[in-house]
Amino acid sequence: MLYSRMPVRIAPVLRDAWRLVAHSLSGRLLLLTVLFVMITEVLIFLPSIGRYHESLLRAHVESAEIAILPFTEVEQERLSENLRAQLLDRAGAMAVMLKRAYQRELFLPKAVPSTIDRVIDLRSANLFTEMAEAFDCLMEGGHRVLRVIAKTRIKGAEAIEVVVNEEPVASDLTAYAGRTMLLALMISFVTAILVFLSLYFVLVRPMANITRAMTSFRENPEDPSRIITASSRGDEIGIAERELAIMQRDIYGFIQQRGRLAALGAAVAKIQHDLRNILSSAQIASDRLSASEDPVVQRLAPRLVASIDRAVSLATNTLRYGRADEPPPARKKLKLDPLVEEAAVSAISGRALEESLRFKSQIDPALEVDADAEQLFRILLNLIRNAAEALSIKGGEIWVEAVRDGNIVRIDVADSGPGLPEAAKARLFQPFASAAKPGGSGLGLAIARDLARAHGGDLVLVETGANGTRFRIVIPDREARA
Repeated sequence: MLYSRMPVRIAPVLRDAWRLVAHSLSGRLLLLTVLFVMITEVLIFLPSIGRYHESLLRAHVESAEIAILPFTEVEQERLSENLRAQLLDRAGAMAVMLKRAYQRELFLPKAVPSTIDRVIDLRSANLFTEMAEAFDCLMEGGHRVLRVIAKTRIKGAEAIEVVVNEEPVASDLTAYAGRTMLLALMISFVTAILVFLSLYFVLVRPMANITRAMTSFRENPEDPSRIITASSRGDEIGIAERELAIMQRDIYGFIQQRGRLAALGAAVAKIQHDLRNILSSAQIASDRLSASEDPVVQRLAPRLVASIDRAVSLATNTLRYGRADEPPPARKKLKLDPLVEEAAVSAISGRALEESLRFKSQIDPALEVDADAEQLFRILLNLIRNAAEALSIKGGEIWVEAVRDGNIVRIDVADSGPGLPEAAKARLFQPFASAAKPGGSGLGLAIARDLARAHGGDLVLVETGANGTRFRIVIPDREARA
């Protein structure tokens, strides 16, 4: 392995450096910048060497043209054979053939090679053929004999063919490719470093600051000094910093409020627990008073008993709502109609004007719901009891409807009462804030909605008005929530 052959102190440093580059955002950005710049340089490099290779071949052709130009004049017989050979040799040509419309002229400074390894026709050259020839020269060239065909500017000639040794062409092309590659690498790294530094200071470092601020705040959200200080930047980073600062301040405020409410709730729970015990004793005493034959006691005892019952109910509901360990629903398939009938009997029986309350269950006896029987009973009991209290003065009708829509069961509890006051609708499901009925604790609907939401459903007010009020319970099956 490479690391095993390195000095002991260098290998860990290189491993840490590679880990930083390969696994950090800034390091990956640097690698991607180098890669993309190198791809750009390659796209420039290939046409460049193609053009350079073509220019080298044309230089040999032009030198050969100049060398044979004296031989094309009438006085060419005055030049000796030795002078001809020297001119062509200086041009780097092993042989030159001038093609005319009516004849071909061959100029030989030395013996013609027995084989031609490659023929290159510059007359039909284009960018892609130039790149292919240059790449072929770099890979295979150096020891071949080329026959180069090109157009000529010699009067009366159509083309010129030059036989040359590829070694000087390959040598020059290799040197040029090396210089170009070195320059490309330098440009790539310089460009990558400049782009990296720009993006690092503009993007990466601010993002790292935001990440550190988020991590620090998560470790101790109750420490206000860990809230990020937003910059005045107007771009997306500045917006993210300001939004994060707002969110952290809100979370800090919520945590402070939660702590105060938790302490207050603990104190209220202790008071309510003791109060419930006191009221239980008073309830027993009131039951004995109700057995008295004194007319005054007989007249006042029902009011006293009702007041104590409401106080006990308020204490019980407060303790139940404040419990943080409300068990999750123990769901199972159960028939809905019997559960509704049981809740109706419990909510209506024993009330004043019971005979004036009419209850109808418009539920298919075969309809099943996937729910916790005890928790769904509490929801139905609360809604039916509220409807009965709304009708306690003039009487009226209460009815319950239920339908299954795919994996969801919708249960409507409606009454023909006078509707809810406007003041009650705005804070209907807020604990301790309901003004729907006198003497109410404001916890019944809040608890019922929490129980419905624990099933993955909800409890909503569908409508209320002079013609009555309708609540809807939505209970999805467990499969629908997965």
